[in-house]
Amino acid sequence: MTSPCKPGERPAGRHDLVFVSPDGWRAMLDLHGDLGCDPLVAHWAELGWPTIRRRALPCETAGLALGLPLPPSAGKKRLSFLAGLDDIVAVARPPSLKKARASAPPHWRMTLDQLDELALRHAAHARVFGSLAWETLTGLDYVTAGSDLDLLLETSPETDLDRLVADLAAIESQAPMRLDGELMHAEGAAVNWREFQAGASEILVKSIEGVTLRDRDDFISGVTRS
Repeated sequence: MTSPCKPGERPAGRHDLVFVSPDGWRAMLDLHGDLGCDPLVAHWAELGWPTIRRRALPCETAGLALGLPLPPSAGKKRLSFLAGLDDIVAVARPPSLKKARASAPPHWRMTLDQLDELALRHAAHARVFGSLAWETLTGLDYVTAGSDLDLLLETSPETDLDRLVADLAAIESQAPMRLDGELMHAEGAAVNWREFQAGASEILVKSIEGVTLRDRDDFISGVTRS
């Protein structure tokens, strides 16, 4: 499914998959009343499928804030949990685009191949989150006829971001689905690729801590200003 790493090896960031121990699942579900009786959620916990790291609320000062998006057949509910740090057994990055290809609709696959080649050409790594990621991870039906492809492009210092988004827009113009997603630096700061392409001097940059308005050139160079 994934290549998990131990919790001590790296902190869980945005879009990261977080695996919880059986005891941790029991503790989380005990706090949610009838949720433990939901067959899908119980099955999820039994199989040890991952949750996803989310931004903590101001009141969530202890533990790790986690989310669980259920498939359309379960009403697309977004469940929120708070896990004890001792209950985290592994953390992993979301699925690679290459790994997700087999779970994608057949008419998406040519576009996925083009995106994989684009990432290689621009010294970036392509991953997926959202519906295709969860279908890849669980085998449940998440992708619908109206689904976007949520693409996470992990960039490197060698990546020319302006050329990357120009080529990404060219691929989307011929794609059978809408391409949504982010450009993410190694430290976890990320920006929506469309907003970056728009060329404004300031852009919204997301991290696990929050959202900030940053100078576009600073984001390109990786500079962080207080």
